Amino acid sequence: MSATSRKAGTLSGLAAILLWSLLALFTVYTGNIPPFQLTAMTFAVAFILALGKWVIRGQKVMDFLILPPTVWALGVGGLFGYHFFYFLALKSAPAAEAGLIAYLWPLLIVLFSALLPGEKLRWFHLGGALISLAGAALLITKGESLQLDPVYAKGYAAALACAFIWSGYSVLSRRFAAVSTDVIGSFCGVTAILALLCHLAFEQTLIPDSPVLWLAVLALGIGPVGGAFFLWDIGVKHGDIQGLGVLSYLAPLLSTLLLVGLGAAAFSWSLAAGCLLITIGAILGSLQLIRQAFGKTT
Repeated sequence: MSATSRKAGTLSGLAAILLWSLLALFTVYTGNIPPFQLTAMTFAVAFILALGKWVIRGQKVMDFLILPPTVWALGVGGLFGYHFFYFLALKSAPAAEAGLIAYLWPLLIVLFSALLPGEKLRWFHLGGALISLAGAALLITKGESLQLDPVYAKGYAAALACAFIWSGYSVLSRRFAAVSTDVIGSFCGVTAILALLCHLAFEQTLIPDSPVLWLAVLALGIGPVGGAFFLWDIGVKHGDIQGLGVLSYLAPLLSTLLLVGLGAAAFSWSLAAGCLLITIGAILGSLQLIRQAFGKTT
């Protein structure tokens, strides 16, 4: 892999992280749309956009649908599996504890990526991820102590499954680097169908009754729940995967700052401390990228 393609891949992954930082903000404007319904709608938007791109460019749609079973399992398992267990976790356990456990995935990416050919886990990757995780913990818990009550064991297990599913999907995607990123569109389509089935089984349909709700759904489908997955695929396949793992903790930081800036969240000491820790961790974890930018080697 050339240095240029690795840099471009890393920038693509970073762009995905920046889009994910908009997830909470856009979700606020979707009102009370049930989670599985919202997932079905947003992933459907992503699939329709991908389908439109294939048609406009004269590409054969079947080329992105006829895939090896392992590719389907990884893609759909990653996208739908993560969201399914995330919603199950939030339903079965307190949000702060479930959210923090689920957000172990960046740290797990850093650890698991050391098993990939040509990758090496360095001290600053692990140190940066741990420091950023501590910062994310402050943001998610708002500085309050965690209470891991055994009563919510099912929810904690589901949250842990989220972390392993997304980190596993991200790292294993490197094994399929030769597979076109366009197949993410197919994964989005199947994920939309599965989410719709879950919605019909577990939720009551809510039809958006205002332009704001529809625009929020469309924005999610184009960005955090659409384009971000295509960019992330490029990033984990061709970029600095350890650096992206650490930089993923920028998403809750930027998301929180956006919500505070718009008055949807309150400023606090835990927020300031969390932001500082994530920033320090991101800088430390990106040490290799910084040195490369200045023409130095680690």
